[in-house]
Amino acid sequence: MNQSRDQYGKQAIQLLLTNVSDGPLNVAAARLTTPLFERDILWKPAGGGLELPPNQPKSLPARLPAPVCRNQSGAEQPVAHVKYSGPGDAGLREAAPAAVDPFGVLERNNTELCLAADAAAVASIVLDRRLEIAPDGRTAVVRLVITPKKTGGAGIAEGIPMTIGSIDGTTLIAAASDAPWPRDVRIVQGTGRAELTLRIRPARCDPHAVAEDKVGTLLPLHVSVGGRQGLLKIAAGAALRAQIYDFVAAACAPDRLG
Repeated sequence: MNQSRDQYGKQAIQLLLTNVSDGPLNVAAARLTTPLFERDILWKPAGGGLELPPNQPKSLPARLPAPVCRNQSGAEQPVAHVKYSGPGDAGLREAAPAAVDPFGVLERNNTELCLAADAAAVASIVLDRRLEIAPDGRTAVVRLVITPKKTGGAGIAEGIPMTIGSIDGTTLIAAASDAPWPRDVRIVQGTGRAELTLRIRPARCDPHAVAEDKVGTLLPLHVSVGGRQGLLKIAAGAALRAQIYDFVAAACAPDRLG
């Protein structure tokens, strides 16, 4: 298992298969069973099957289902099931090859998705779609909008506060040097809507900053809620993402840098 930067914000992973036989195989379906998620992680081809040449690995994209958020200490290893056929086969075979997760993709995604679920029980946190650019074009303001949930609602962990300890920059944007971002923001259910003003500048101005961006508009919040703590990534919507790209490109222009 692996996960690309592009898949990170889409709650998807890669299942990597390698054909260790001497001839080509046709893969019809693959699924991964793990106690870290409520359902199997599935891959099915859009049509027909996937040809897997000998000794050549291929990556199969698969969406993650909802996580299981109870204590997972000592949980069993994931089990893979692959349906395939070889040359001359009249039907499909099924194999259960060893499932290896060398980068801890499943556990990391489970941890982050469970943290996001606990955070969502306390408050909705989004980035406002508007970007306010300073007159000199070198900095801009984004707003983090926090809307606490009502107490006593269905699925709400009543009385549990959440704290945003700090906010990290990304590969694309950073805090303006004269305007540090807020820290230790406590959020309680039943309180009023709040906005955190974040003045930003480009984090880098090399030619590839925008062209190769995959995670530069995912804002990482260091949060703690209940017994969990970790990074909560807040994604910019399409409108704000486009504005941030335009701002970084314009702020990095030679006339602005000078």
